[in-house]
Amino acid sequence: MKTVLAVALTALLLAGTSAQAQQAPAPAAAQPFSAGTPLGVTADGKFDPMSPHVKVYGALVNAESCSYDPTRKLILAVNRGAGQKEAPNDGFVSLINHDGSVHTSKWIGATRNGLVLNQPFGSVVHDGKLYLADSDGDTADGAKRVSVIRMFDLKTGAPAGEIASPDVAWLNDIAIAKDGTIYGSQTGSADAQTPWRIYKITTDGKTSVFLEGAPLSRPNGVEIDNDGNIVVVNIGDDSVLTFSPSAKLIKTEKAAQPGNDGLVIMPDGTKYVSSVINGGVSRIRPGQPPQLIATGIPSAASMCLDVEANQLVIPMNPNNSLAFVKL
Repeated sequence: MKTVLAVALTALLLAGTSAQAQQAPAPAAAQPFSAGTPLGVTADGKFDPMSPHVKVYGALVNAESCSYDPTRKLILAVNRGAGQKEAPNDGFVSLINHDGSVHTSKWIGATRNGLVLNQPFGSVVHDGKLYLADSDGDTADGAKRVSVIRMFDLKTGAPAGEIASPDVAWLNDIAIAKDGTIYGSQTGSADAQTPWRIYKITTDGKTSVFLEGAPLSRPNGVEIDNDGNIVVVNIGDDSVLTFSPSAKLIKTEKAAQPGNDGLVIMPDGTKYVSSVINGGVSRIRPGQPPQLIATGIPSAASMCLDVEANQLVIPMNPNNSLAFVKL
């Protein structure tokens, strides 16, 4: 009797399982990428923009760098978001107005549909695209960290390609020459066990070491000057180094403080350098000694020039904020 009952119960369970399997919904189809919209209220498919006299501030989480959008005339604030070990694929890009108020909280990153943006550091706008120094891996499961340059269409925000460098863990800052060659800094460790390097990535996606060792000293900020040379600032000292495209050291200048990160080069050759360690901004005019024009900015990272407002915009890393220095 028990055997007959057990068989009957088993049959019922299997039938129920089979029915559930037949009724289980199909996996949702992948949704297309969409960019975020300016602050406002959407109801019934209609967008109601926020009143001009209402100001919202914020939209920043571990902002590491920024770039200027020459079409929208807005600041592109690049946010790392949560760490990869906490919440993978949490990076995003905000659009910020000249006064620091928020235009679009999450322009890239409003959804994760079709989007991978893990922990972006340096950024640069070039030829209609936003380039971000991102990486894969470095997750809680111990996955290897691998540098990936990710590109996004500046008009739509949509992903527009990527370049992985399997032998490079991550790049800090990046700059792009007129011919499309990318230069990126590997800051390395204080004891140089992780080498101090500048990498070169050609337009065909090949990565090679452009510079290694002294006079680099934990290189961070990278920029292209008006003559097409590669300019590098160090965290390890106060040097501002200019190299030719053939990797020859052309010039060494000094910032007013060591421990530098951000670098902006003006049309007249004036350089602005931010110290992530000491919190100051140096101005270096051609042929003149450096001047300290701002102080006390904590974790002053990879800054950009807001061309429209003629001001420096300085992300402050863990402070989740931006500093503004009028020029």
